[in-house]
Amino acid sequence: MPTSREVHLVARPVGEPDPTDFSLVETSVDEPGPGQVLVRNDWISVDPYMRGRMNDTKSYVPPFQLGEPMEGGAVGTVVSSGSDDLPVGTAVSHFAGWREYALLPEKAVRPVDTSLAPAQAYLGALGMVGLTAYAGLTEVAEVREGDTVFISGAAGAVGSIAGQIARQLGAKRVVGSAGGPEKKRRLLEEFGFDAAIDYREGSLTKQLAQAAPDGVDVYFDNVGGDHLQAALNVMNEFGRVALCGQIASYNATEPVPGPNNMFMAVGKRLNLRGFIVGDHNHLAGEYARRAAGWIAEGKLHTEETVVDGIDNSVQAFLDMMRGANTGKMLVRLPQQ
Repeated sequence: MPTSREVHLVARPVGEPDPTDFSLVETSVDEPGPGQVLVRNDWISVDPYMRGRMNDTKSYVPPFQLGEPMEGGAVGTVVSSGSDDLPVGTAVSHFAGWREYALLPEKAVRPVDTSLAPAQAYLGALGMVGLTAYAGLTEVAEVREGDTVFISGAAGAVGSIAGQIARQLGAKRVVGSAGGPEKKRRLLEEFGFDAAIDYREGSLTKQLAQAAPDGVDVYFDNVGGDHLQAALNVMNEFGRVALCGQIASYNATEPVPGPNNMFMAVGKRLNLRGFIVGDHNHLAGEYARRAAGWIAEGKLHTEETVVDGIDNSVQAFLDMMRGANTGKMLVRLPQQ
C-alpha cells in the first residue's frame, strides 16, 4: 500500500496564519476492511471557513485538532475497496481532504458523475460552494423577479456563482464587488454582472449607489464590515440580506466593529439572516439538477484557480485568504 502525505495543524494561528502553523507529515496507509474504501485524492478544496476551525473556539463545526490531519472537501478515485457498491475506479467526493490518500467508511463517500462535469466541479459549482450560493438566494434572501442584487466577494468561489444564479432567478440587475481592476473586468466580461465595484477605488457607498441607482433589494454578504455598512445605506425598504461569510474579520486579533448604521435595518424594515449551508442540504438534489442544466446551456460559467501538489496546499490556502483566487481555489494532486 502507498504512503500518504497529509497536512497537520501544529499551532493555532494568531491573526493571519503562518506556514509554520502547519506541518506536512508522511504516514502509512492501511488496506480497507469490509465496508471501507481507500481513496486517492485527486483534488482538494481550501475554503475561508477553514480559518475559523483553526481557532479553539466553539462554532457550528468543531475546531481542527493540533497534531492531526485537517479536514475539507475532496474528490478522488477509489483505488482499493472493501465495498460492493464502490468498486475500484469509482470517482467519489468526501470530506477527508488535506491528504493524498484517505481510508474511509463507505458511508462517508458519495459517488460523482464525471460524465456530467469534471470531478473538481463537485468541489465548486456542483458541490457545497454552489449549494451555498443557491440556498442563500432562494431560501434565505429569496430573490424575486425584478430584484437588484448585490454580491460582495463576487470574484470568489461562492460570489461568482451567486451572481449568475441571481440572474437565473430573475434579478434585473446584478452588482458585484471585488478587489482590483482585473477582477472587476472579469465580473463584467466573464461572469455577466451588470456592474462591478473595485472596493479599493474609494467610497463603497458612493460606488454602490452609482452601480445600483434604483437601490438594492437583496445583498449576499461574503465580506461583512464596510461592505455590509454600504449595503445598508443603499438597501431598499423590505430588502433581504443573506449573511454568508465575514472574511474581512477572519484573521482579526481583536473584535471587529460592526457597521455603525444598523439603525437603517429598522427604518427600512430589512431582513438580515445568517445561514449555514448544512441547514439546506434538502436543496441539494434540486440544485444539482438546475445547475447541471445551466452549465449545459452555458448560463453558469465556472472559474478555478489551481495549485499543484499537497506540499503547496498551505500556500494555496493563505493565498486564497488574501484574495489571490478568481473562482474556486483548488489543489490538484498528481496521480501516483
